[in-house]
Amino acid sequence: MEHPYGYIKDNKVFLKGFLGQKDREIGEVKEDEASTIAYFENRFELLKQKVEKLKQDIAENQNKGSFLMKLVHLKESLMTPDALGDFVSLIKDLEQQETYLNEIIAGNRAKNLELKRALIQEAATKTNDTDWKATTDFYKELKIRWIKTGPVEKAVEAEIEEEFEFYVQNFFENRRHYYEGLSLQADENIKVYEALVEQAREAHDLPDVRMAFEISKRIQKEWKQSGKVPAERRQPLWDEFSKLNNRIFSKYKRALNPGPTLHPREVIKKVEELTAKVKRLAGEPTSYQVINEAKEIQQEWRKLPPRKPREANMAAKSFQFFSDIIFEKSFLERLVKNKYDDFDSKSEADQKQLKIALLKDLLRRDQSELENVQNNSDNFRVQTKDFEIAMMKKLSALKRKVDVKNYILRQLSFK
Repeated sequence: MEHPYGYIKDNKVFLKGFLGQKDREIGEVKEDEASTIAYFENRFELLKQKVEKLKQDIAENQNKGSFLMKLVHLKESLMTPDALGDFVSLIKDLEQQETYLNEIIAGNRAKNLELKRALIQEAATKTNDTDWKATTDFYKELKIRWIKTGPVEKAVEAEIEEEFEFYVQNFFENRRHYYEGLSLQADENIKVYEALVEQAREAHDLPDVRMAFEISKRIQKEWKQSGKVPAERRQPLWDEFSKLNNRIFSKYKRALNPGPTLHPREVIKKVEELTAKVKRLAGEPTSYQVINEAKEIQQEWRKLPPRKPREANMAAKSFQFFSDIIFEKSFLERLVKNKYDDFDSKSEADQKQLKIALLKDLLRRDQSELENVQNNSDNFRVQTKDFEIAMMKKLSALKRKVDVKNYILRQLSFK
């Protein structure tokens, strides 16, 4: 028995192939051929009603994009139906609806992107605000608006999420630093302990081991004379404090028994030689060989006397600066490859742009940290000469981090 969209053969019911598909068996004759055909036609009518119901739902609802996946699944099910009817027309009907929904979704995502970029601009205006309570409420409300704003295209989603979070997190980091300062002011004993640990850190990094040893003896006496605090709060500070002082003492003992000494002219020559090497490496692309060579040069540097001739000071600063550049470039290389799995497959120009964008983000954070320390340094300062020196060294280190990133950024921008 023949049918416009199927037939019966050997007591089996077949659906004629459509849209490139072959004829397919969909059932068998149960009672007679006429009732069997009617059964499968009814099944088609039920599917047709589903299509019409979905079209009606799309037409009547504002959130039309939410029906896209339902439409796709229904369209897929119409490719393998157990029914007899004009499935080509139904599928074409759904394809028209799918095109319509995709256009709506694309338009909505473009609007969402505009809204989220506007929210990013709002976030940027308050990121350095110090009205902590009002601005905290502002960012909480802003984050709710961000969440309620619909999705954007996947290609830009990560970028705008990161940019929005940068401004929000920068404010909350600033707020955290502020309240830490208040906490230290309210708890004088803990402030003293933390200041002593900071002095121990700076003393540990002093090139003059004798001065470091004298500072270590003094701050250990001050530690013993400081007031009581809960053990769970003091213990982490004590662990670091004692470790630093033990290292200072070890360096002092080694200094009492120095190895062979170099003539000042030999020290200056060696400093200039090692500085020239790291400067050369800092201009080369990051590689395993470059990093290994830089580490070997640093080992040679450590063999030089801690106290160097005044004529070597500028070269020594350059050595530190260009060494930082080498390892910062290596860090940037690892970071960008971890963030972008397909980084190695991209063009050289695209790789450079990704590095520049990531480096600018890191630079903004370092600049923000430097400004915070500069603005809040008075809250943490213990009025001693040693601590002031330590604070100056900390600010100098932060400034060098900013200078190093700016240098690498110029390298990338003018290649």
